[in-house]
Amino acid sequence: MAKENICIIYGGKSAEHDISILTAQSVINAMDKEKYAVDTIYITNEGEWIKGPAISDRIEDAETLRLTSDESASLTEMLGKSTSGSTYDALFPLLHGPNGEDGTIQGLFEVLDLPYVGNGVLAASSSMDKLVMKQLFANRGLPQLPYVSFLRSEFEKYRANILELVDNKLDYPVFVKPANLGSSVGISKCSNREELIAGIEEALQFDRKLVVEQGVVAREIEVAVLGNDLPETTLPGEVVKDVAFYDYKAKYKDGKVQLAIPADISEETAETLRNMAVEAFKATDCSGLVRADFFVTEDETIYINETNAMPGFTKFSMYPLLWENMGVSYSELITRLITLAKERYADKKKIKYKMD
Repeated sequence: MAKENICIIYGGKSAEHDISILTAQSVINAMDKEKYAVDTIYITNEGEWIKGPAISDRIEDAETLRLTSDESASLTEMLGKSTSGSTYDALFPLLHGPNGEDGTIQGLFEVLDLPYVGNGVLAASSSMDKLVMKQLFANRGLPQLPYVSFLRSEFEKYRANILELVDNKLDYPVFVKPANLGSSVGISKCSNREELIAGIEEALQFDRKLVVEQGVVAREIEVAVLGNDLPETTLPGEVVKDVAFYDYKAKYKDGKVQLAIPADISEETAETLRNMAVEAFKATDCSGLVRADFFVTEDETIYINETNAMPGFTKFSMYPLLWENMGVSYSELITRLITLAKERYADKKKIKYKMD
């Protein structure tokens, strides 16, 4: 039986570039090489696309995935044919942040009429933008914490007004977040006006649009969602922190975060979280995979925090571990995602684009 041709796309012009490389290593190593012929495309920090060789062995050192090349080829040439000369059965983008999970590269795949793993343009872009996401959640009736949002240009012109608005509408501590980044990049916990100003200045290095959100004493509970029109969910898991704030450094460098799977919560709350995860999935018209993140207070009041359309996906990340708890191995999860990508592509082919 002929192997399916899959192309892993990773790297990217994003603060989460290095995370993407680690994810690519993890996915490549877990893929069933008897079923899939695996190609790679590396996107450098500068945005150059480099086609790598076919991979049939384990990647022991992630640094070998930082490709260099003097050859030039068009994107259509890279994406149009595999190293074996056949078309790709699916592209597998493992890109985090802007130009990766914000709908831009998904739009490229759509224009080129190529099947790809994960969310489409609308779902990716609306899940990436925290403000748009919050507005869609509100329309769906999902409970959220109070927040204030503004643009860089607005802060530069109306700085005093915006700081006063935050002080009046929210209670410290608050969290300052770039609207369009994940993995806690650029996020600050602020306990007073001075820290708020510093947090805003830090976040504005990463985005022109910010969200300042009310802090809450709560547990961080997450649910993994998998599917297309009829999504499935996992039992919830909990992020257990040894630090006050689960930031980028704690996540990826210090190892000061543990995961409790399944979370120690009541069956009723777990069921509510799973139902809300599906509602959030549908609110942004998602497909493939999503991790829905929630805050759960001591009295089990629930607030949705966000959905992540390209969640951390190394073997030790929450999303695959949640599915492992449900009996779906990492390798099987990858296979299911590729299958879902092909099913969604086939479904799109049923749409008529011209009148008879």
